[in-house]
Amino acid sequence: MKIGVYICECGINIASMVDVEKVMEFAKELPNVVVSRWYKFMCSDPGQDLIRQDIDELGLDRVIVAACSPRMHEPTFRELVEKCGVNPYCFEMVNIREQNSWVHTDKVQATKKAMTLIAGSVSRAALLEPLVRSRVGVTHEAMVIGGGVAGIQAALDIANNGYKVYLVEKSPTIGGRMAQLDKTFPTLDCSACILTPKMSNVGRNPNIELLTNTEVVKVDGYVGNFKITIRKNATCVIPDKCNACGDCADICPVIVPNEFDVGLSPRKAIYIAFPQAVPNKYLIDQNACIKCGLCVKSCEAEAIDLNLETVEETLEVGTIVMASGYDVFQAEIIEPYGFGKYDNVINGLQMERLFSSFGPTLGKVVKISNPHEAPEKVAFIHCVGSRNLQEGAKEYCSRVCCMYLIKQALLYKEKHPEAEVYLFYMDIRAFGKGFEEFYNRVQLHSGVTFVRGRVAEIYEKEDKTLTIRAEDTFLRRPVELDFDMVVLGVGLVAKEDLTELARLFNLSRSPDGFLLEAHPKLRPNDTFTDGVFLAGCVQGPKDIPDTVAQASGSAAKACEILSKDELLIEPITSIVNEDKCRGCGMCVEVCPYTAIELKVVNKFGHLVTVASVNEALCKGCGSCNAACLSGAIEQRHFKDNQILAIIETFTKGVVK
Repeated sequence: MKIGVYICECGINIASMVDVEKVMEFAKELPNVVVSRWYKFMCSDPGQDLIRQDIDELGLDRVIVAACSPRMHEPTFRELVEKCGVNPYCFEMVNIREQNSWVHTDKVQATKKAMTLIAGSVSRAALLEPLVRSRVGVTHEAMVIGGGVAGIQAALDIANNGYKVYLVEKSPTIGGRMAQLDKTFPTLDCSACILTPKMSNVGRNPNIELLTNTEVVKVDGYVGNFKITIRKNATCVIPDKCNACGDCADICPVIVPNEFDVGLSPRKAIYIAFPQAVPNKYLIDQNACIKCGLCVKSCEAEAIDLNLETVEETLEVGTIVMASGYDVFQAEIIEPYGFGKYDNVINGLQMERLFSSFGPTLGKVVKISNPHEAPEKVAFIHCVGSRNLQEGAKEYCSRVCCMYLIKQALLYKEKHPEAEVYLFYMDIRAFGKGFEEFYNRVQLHSGVTFVRGRVAEIYEKEDKTLTIRAEDTFLRRPVELDFDMVVLGVGLVAKEDLTELARLFNLSRSPDGFLLEAHPKLRPNDTFTDGVFLAGCVQGPKDIPDTVAQASGSAAKACEILSKDELLIEPITSIVNEDKCRGCGMCVEVCPYTAIELKVVNKFGHLVTVASVNEALCKGCGSCNAACLSGAIEQRHFKDNQILAIIETFTKGVVK
């Protein structure tokens, strides 16, 4: 047994609180340690060269690096020792940065703690066993969940690389939130003009199977071999027969609010979401339909069948891109603003629909209380529901709100130069390319009035005029102004059904409710479930360019998996001692990855039930090991004797 110990200064991150030279000298005296060194940055090429040279010259078969979190550089050092002929699972990393130097203020105590941690790891390293990665095949097809601009971009990128893609969208059409927008900031180009060609490309691409009105209901399998059960909700319209003539909608007697126009216009129970929808086919809203059969009689193409049923289907894919998007903050939570109470208090998405040429008013912004009049005074309120510690509001910044309100204020002022337009804000966050220039242009040259101060209250007078009470923090005085319309700059929030999607795919969520990436800086596209990647606002609020960029990045990650015939599976998994197992099933219940099942085996001439681990699904979390009542399960690389060796070293008090 030959162990090498290497201590990193990490600049001053470790060296400022840990005496690395003293730790190095201490490590030299530990059992089986044949070399101990320190270097400023062990992860750098010169630092790695020190390890490489010692393995070649001294024949090291165990390597310990005391540095930062294993989450940062354990893969780096594992790859290094493997290239030098040492099994990568005979490498041990000790965290003396996050768990030591960063949490201590006493250098003497921090140095002693570093010594103790390294001594424990040396004891464990002597008991480490070489492990071998297993191989699994890859299904060369992908699934993208969500048909907004993120899902569209990811699907097109994967399909254009020659792989089949299932694009699953819960609503009747792809396009997502971007399809509801009028202009995009800061260039003010038409949202539909950008998005519609991409939507058409999806519909025409032979490698993309578009599954609208479809939901994921069950997920099995693992990276390279996912089995996903989808539910295709009945539309009662046969797509191949429908020619979108509209006769069915003309005769339909049922009128309901149009969700695409955010409730500002009506639609029929049989409808197309919007003119550029893909697929451009009618469907029946099952919740609204009264089954009168008039649409069936009016359809010359015989495309309507009210007896069509929802069906389920299981698809096999190798990788998944999550791009299910976001919802807008429910502004009625901020009660003093009167959203949902006063007709002329609307949110930013509703204003987008009023601006849109195919919106409820064909691009004319009018009062909701009087659709024949354009508002003469309009107020835009920033940060509604964002950057707010009130109950029900969100603490984070939604990133896009400042810019879309400034854009809307400019658009309205350009259409109505005589109108008075006010923006109430705390501060302006113009972080993107061209954003600051756009903000300056509107502030200095458009005639829009900026008022720095949070709005306290909005109330309505008898003539439907809205009065805003706020504070002007520049003038240091309260203000009270009357307006014809108020637009609330609502933020972006996680979708309600994201909880169920996260459960199905075993994905973690951050405190803000969005899906959590594997690492905020180094792995922003990855999740902790191998083979599942994030794109767009499912990870957190983003503007369109950032959404598209991440979607392409996730598509590239997906193609990296799809391009391989086999994948190597991490061998740190649980193993079952069948002689000890009593088949109680406790491990099956606690496994968060559904990697354990009970099976019947012949033991000493008797059929008995024992647990069995699917190593491709197991992620080595150790839950089963902790729950096992008979001690029948152990976890490779973290076996009982390896953990007990560390504990014994700590309790001996090797550092004086």
